[in-house]
Amino acid sequence: MKITLILNGKTEDNHIIEGFALYEQRLKHYLSFETIVIPALKNTKALSVEQQKQKEGELLMKCIQSSDRLILLDENGKEYNSVGFSDFIQHQMNSGIKNVVFVVGGPYGFSEDIYKRANGKIALSKMTFSHQMVRLFFVEQVYRAMTILKNEPYHHV
Repeated sequence: MKITLILNGKTEDNHIIEGFALYEQRLKHYLSFETIVIPALKNTKALSVEQQKQKEGELLMKCIQSSDRLILLDENGKEYNSVGFSDFIQHQMNSGIKNVVFVVGGPYGFSEDIYKRANGKIALSKMTFSHQMVRLFFVEQVYRAMTILKNEPYHHV
């Protein structure tokens, strides 16, 4: 199984870039992991919130195949602890899905088209995190899930 993470805009924070690269490299031992970065919208002051979500949604749809399982990282999604998330990942692996796509949305969430296309939503926390931090937290949790599934000592219960 492959996991694809779609991000909205690049980060320039070196701490996040380095941390993300560390866990991305570690994940290669377990599964195929790809990151796609869609460009952040420009001139957003001239666009309403709905127009921004629509434009971001159009960019996202170009990155998603009809056979992909699409999971949104959304504040209203289901919350898991780390063991529960590893069970979720195992279920995806067992389902025969070739590519699970997780998406970090823009500052206003997702367009209706993206919500309709989605196969599920996950919340990383009830707290709000910057889009920059979410990318690091998510990749670390995927790595943690894989070590849990392999009974490796990274995650201490």
